[in-house]
Amino acid sequence: MPRRVLTGTVISDKSVKTVIVRVSRRVMHPLYKKIVSKSKKYAAHDETRACKVGDTVKIRECRPISKRKTWEVVERVTVTPASA
Repeated sequence: MPRRVLTGTVISDKSVKTVIVRVSRRVMHPLYKKIVSKSKKYAAHDETRACKVGDTVKIRECRPISKRKTWEVVERVTVTPASA
């Protein structure tokens, strides 16, 4: 079964080898037919600790690493100037 891959923005890098990634998506409201932005936060494993706040990253599903961490950082898509 293929693993899901999501793209999001790093909003926290305070934990050791863990980053919090916000993944936003746009969906249509079922009753009002208006486009609404929804977002969800994922804890992702960052082995090299390369990701900083503001970076856009791709995360992929993986085996459970801890209670909340079941995602891993695959690559940094765009890098913020402060973290380069």
